[in-house]
Amino acid sequence: MRALVSVSDKTGVIDFAHGLNQLGVEIYSTGGTKKALQEAGVACHSVSELTNFPEILDGRVKTLHPGVHAGILARRDLPGHLSQLAEKGLVTIDLVAVNLYPFVQTIAREGTTLEEAVENIDIGGPTMIRAAAKNFPHVLVVVDPQDYQPVLEQLQKGEVGIEERKKLAQKAFQHVAAYDTAIAGYLRPEDEKFPQEMTIALSKLLDLSYGENPHQQAAFYIEEGKAKRGIAGATQLSGKDLSFNNILDLDAALSVALDFSPPTIAIIKHTNPCGLACNEDLALAYRLALAGDPVSAFGGIVASNRPLDLATAQEIDKTHFDAIIAPGYEDEALKLLKRKRDMRIIELGAAAKQAPTALDFRRAGGGFLLQTEDFVSDDVSLRPVTQRKPTPEEEKDLMFAWRAVKHIKSNAIVLAKDLALLGMGAGQPNRVTSVDIALKKAGERAKGSVVGSDAFFPFADGVELSAEGGVTAIIQPGGSVRDEDAIAAANKHNIAMVFTGRRHFRH
Repeated sequence: MRALVSVSDKTGVIDFAHGLNQLGVEIYSTGGTKKALQEAGVACHSVSELTNFPEILDGRVKTLHPGVHAGILARRDLPGHLSQLAEKGLVTIDLVAVNLYPFVQTIAREGTTLEEAVENIDIGGPTMIRAAAKNFPHVLVVVDPQDYQPVLEQLQKGEVGIEERKKLAQKAFQHVAAYDTAIAGYLRPEDEKFPQEMTIALSKLLDLSYGENPHQQAAFYIEEGKAKRGIAGATQLSGKDLSFNNILDLDAALSVALDFSPPTIAIIKHTNPCGLACNEDLALAYRLALAGDPVSAFGGIVASNRPLDLATAQEIDKTHFDAIIAPGYEDEALKLLKRKRDMRIIELGAAAKQAPTALDFRRAGGGFLLQTEDFVSDDVSLRPVTQRKPTPEEEKDLMFAWRAVKHIKSNAIVLAKDLALLGMGAGQPNRVTSVDIALKKAGERAKGSVVGSDAFFPFADGVELSAEGGVTAIIQPGGSVRDEDAIAAANKHNIAMVFTGRRHFRH
């Protein structure tokens, strides 16, 4: 039995090669792998002994040769294949253990040049992997160091069965596909958002106990070759294992909190913010956020865009939450929160807010919908359309409401005052019902508040209802054929209304 071993990631390869030697396997290798094996006392040969040709072009060509690929691709059940090998003085290769140049790690380094990236595009490695995987009934292909020991154990028992060979081949093809995806993504022009063909490479981060409901299976995958952003880059410090719904809500909570520059607390229930507030005093921001809807907050998710101090932790400790996520925790705050053993405590750590460059993928029967991320720019233009313009205080609250409403399911309405969410209506088939729900949540606090609407008011009824609740200013995109009706209603009640020219639907 012959093996070709050539790896960039040398994790476990010495022990694996020693095990192969003990089984009488003849090992062939290249470059750095060959040197490492020989230094460790592993008997191995140079690949050039198979090819009768030296490495050339600074190592770019060393395995691209019939002496390698004929030995991998020859079918052992076809006498004609074996006789052709014999005629040419070639031998079979029965095991290929290969992993690839560190392209992803190279492009992740700051300052990597295009030339450096291109030099780390592996050609011979994927070719050998694909050849071995194609011929999996006769050739073992191993791309993952985690498979070294299981393969050895099966070889020690005498043979690796066809199902295991098929599994290893599938893993090999997937490995190469992910590698090629990373290269294609790197080379794709930044302004080409939607190329004619696109692949995404995912690697499993977590197995989950179940999905949204107990009868559904689930797992959490992350994009290979991309910086771990958001919840994917966070660390769990305490509490029960994360569930499918926890991850959805944590992602939503983090998205809300990081969308605001001042110290901010967001409380999420079923991906909608039921509490949200900004304040330089983080503990006060939490209390204001909780006041937005203390009933719905129970069992929800808390997110902060600042490290949690003890005072804020003491406030959070008074209510039951499923999880908390923050950039960090003071020692005493963490000690206090950990007393609730089931509550999941997540640290964002170094994962930073990123510019909206990623694509949003959504499944639609038989395919995917792709779009660029929604965002609110800091220089959004507010166009007053009513006789009364908003006061500076109202304008601050309007911008707060505008940021908040984009995180709420459409049709979305928020009521806000003093940079705190007082009430919200989400996911309603019509906008006036969302206004009604938000006003009822806010109660008496609605007087003197502002309204944010994710899309235009199709009729004046939403403005009229807001006025009845004591609202003094409204921010909305505008663009309805009945805008003049809404403006007239606002003027009648001395409400200041501004148009943004941009909507924030979230279905």
